[in-house]
Formats: sequence, C-alpha cells, structure tokens
Amino acid sequence: MLMTLGTPPSEAETDAWHDVIAAAHLQDVPASVPEPGRTETAGKLRVESPNGRMLHLVWAAPDGSYDGVATLLLFTEESNRHTAFLDALVVRPEARRRGVGGQLWGAIRAELTADGRSSVSTMLELGGAGEAFVDGLGFSKVLPLAWYVQRVREAHAELPQPRLPDGYRFADWEGVVPDALADEFARAHDVMRDAPSGGVDEQTPSWDAERVRGAARLIDDRGGIILTSVVLAEADGTGTGAADSTGGAGTGVGSVAAYTELVLRDPSHTRALQYDTVVVPEHRGRGLGRAVKRRLLSTLTERHPGVREISTSVADDNAPMLAVNAALGYRRERPAGIFQAKL
Repeated sequence: MLMTLGTPPSEAETDAWHDVIAAAHLQDVPASVPEPGRTETAGKLRVESPNGRMLHLVWAAPDGSYDGVATLLLFTEESNRHTAFLDALVVRPEARRRGVGGQLWGAIRAELTADGRSSVSTMLELGGAGEAFVDGLGFSKVLPLAWYVQRVREAHAELPQPRLPDGYRFADWEGVVPDALADEFARAHDVMRDAPSGGVDEQTPSWDAERVRGAARLIDDRGGIILTSVVLAEADGTGTGAADSTGGAGTGVGSVAAYTELVLRDPSHTRALQYDTVVVPEHRGRGLGRAVKRRLLSTLTERHPGVREISTSVADDNAPMLAVNAALGYRRERPAGIFQAKL
C-alpha cells in the first residue's frame, strides 16, 4: 500500500524507514562502507531542506513494516523550479522484483509532472541494483564520478603539517560560520560554479551569508556536525588582523582564499564525509587546497578521535581535485554517477 509519510514521522515510522535503508545498504554497498545511522535517517525525515519541498513516500506491507521508501526533493528556488532530486528510492532486498520500486517511481513521476518539473536527477552506485532499476526508466549517466577514502590515522601520521605562504593564515570552526567571515565565506562558495557538473540540469545556486549559515544549520538541526577550515589572505599581507585558529576575527580579516568542509551526519559515525573543497581562482597554484585539507584533518583528529576514515566523491574529470586527494592518501573505493531523466 502506497502512503505519504507523516510530518514529522513517529518514532515507529522512523524505525520502519531506517530498517529498509539499513537492509538495502547491507545488500547493495561494499562491506567496507559503514551503514547509515538512525540519527541521519531521522534527521532527513524530520527536518526539511531550506531550498526545497520534500516528499517522503512509503510502500507498506500488510504487517505494517515497509517494503520500500522514497524521498523526492522538489527545489523551490526559481533557478531550479524546472528540476528535482531523487534523494532515495530503496526497496528491501526480500521485497524486490514484486513491483514495489515501480509503484514508488510511478507516484514520484506523477508528482514531478503535476508540479511542472521537466527533469529529475539522482546519485547511484555503478553496477548495482539502483543502476539496473533506472536503466529502463529513461535515466542516463550525465556525470561519472567515484568515491575515494582516506584513512585518518595513517594520513595524520604520515603527512607533514601544512605550511602556508606569507600573507596567509588558517581559521577553523565547528557549526555555523562566524559572522565576521560570513560574507567572504559566501563569496568563496560561489567559486563552486566552475566545478564539473556534466549535463545536470540543476543550477549551482548563488551563495550569500544567510545561505551558508542555513546550510550549516541544516546539518546541525538534523543531528550532524560540520567542521570547516579556511585559508585567509590577510588584508595587509603582514599576518595581522586576521581570524585566529578558533574562528574569531578582528576588523582586519582579509578574503577567504580557500576552504574545505567535513561532515559527520551522525556523531557516532566512524567515517566522515568530505564536502566542498575550493580554492578561489586568484589564489590557485600555491598549494592552498592541499594545505587546507591537511589542516582540517588535524582538527578532525583532535575534536573527533573516533573517526577512522574520510570519504569523498569526485567527478572523473576534476583532475585538480583528484591530484590533491592523491597527494593526501585518498584511494579510490567504488564508482558512482549522477543519473538524470528528462520528463
């Protein structure tokens, strides 16, 4: 039976949803990849994205358990009102090949059509059940990428501490960006517009201070943790007046030359997710990308010593970031891709 999940869901509904996610993870993903925590599942179901309307669908079995679940994010920003992101369409392994996935997809497609969307994208493991399922639904791979993993203790022991050129210094924080750096941090985020995106219809948003604050608050509200390290190009180039190592800032803070972010979607996780790493164009070629990622590695080991690995996805044609990651000891784990369907 097809149902729309209540908002907010009950604890029993959250447990039933998480059971499907966990069972499918064990079936579909290599054993080396830690399964999602319940905190992560509950956070996604409980807290809406600030940039879209979320639809959570369930295919329930007669006994009340769930055979399949799906989450669709319908973007509400004007630049992306034409498209959407399928965050999950998961069927319990023992319930597959019974039409459950087809029923969920039918409901999703009807919602997309009714809302005037002309495309939908999703991220999938290559060679798995997800890719096989979407193959007959009109999806095509528009951005090939792969997951890479860094072992935290090995990298922290083997890699030298980062050194910056004159006129630069580090700043670090956990959670929301300090007010004194918010505008500069937003400007640096806008550089992500030049990252490889293949043929994905979703447009890279314009970032401002409130948007970067909102992105961090969403992770916090969903029960996760976000760590950030930045490289500041100091206003006077003399090493004075910039933010200190805890993220405090004086009146002479210069521009954000580079930044990187790590996220623990569940504080109990032993694998962190590497989010964006950006070097602003006029500061490239000085080793800042490698330095800022090495800096955040030290912060992670100090503040969250239980984390054993860092995982990140990188587009196959993003040669600069692949080179930086290789120098930091990341190894390729498994292929993936962004798939898109035109409606």
